[in-house]
Amino acid sequence: MTAALLFDLDGTLLDSDSAHLRAFQHVFAAYGVTVDERSYYTRIHGSDNPAIGRDFLPHLSEAEQAAVMAAKEARYREDLGAVEPIAGVNALLDFAAARGLGCAVVSNAPRANVDAVLTALGLAARLPLRVVGVELARAKPDPLPYQTALTRLGAEAVRSVAFEDSLSGLSAAKGAGLAVVGLTTTLAADKLLAAGAEIAVADFSDPRVAALIEARVAAPGKQA
Repeated sequence: MTAALLFDLDGTLLDSDSAHLRAFQHVFAAYGVTVDERSYYTRIHGSDNPAIGRDFLPHLSEAEQAAVMAAKEARYREDLGAVEPIAGVNALLDFAAARGLGCAVVSNAPRANVDAVLTALGLAARLPLRVVGVELARAKPDPLPYQTALTRLGAEAVRSVAFEDSLSGLSAAKGAGLAVVGLTTTLAADKLLAAGAEIAVADFSDPRVAALIEARVAAPGKQA
């Protein structure tokens, strides 16, 4: 296997920003911290939890910050309810399987969230490989999570494609040498393209997605 499709989770496989914002507002209110849409999208979106804790809760110890963030994630999972994947993802996974492409989820979300969301979306069995940034030495925007996924799949970056909705995630994927499809769930297409996405789409059913994958898979791999 030398080619792979690597998926971010939040904002990419599902539109979850509103649910995350509600969870942050509920939990942070007890600490006198207000989070509105602007601060969510400028300071939280695409960041990992340790960084969010340091930014919003500097008056707390590292252990206290971690506990608050864990409470936020628990609240998010409790309120998850019925969710639907972004349109076209199942067809894309069928496309990948038919061509022998490896697939993985690469996320800064805690593993409990990744597992719960994929189960709720009905994608758990289809995406068993999950690379969690906060379990590594460095999370996104560092390229390490994507590099780790490529290594575990035995795939080459030059023949693989990542799917992202945030600037930090896009930076991580580009840093790993991947072509990136930007999902416009949060950011406008022009911002994603300016940050280096090859294409920006509303969902996975856009025919440009398959065309990009086919072109990428056909690219020359490493020479033996």
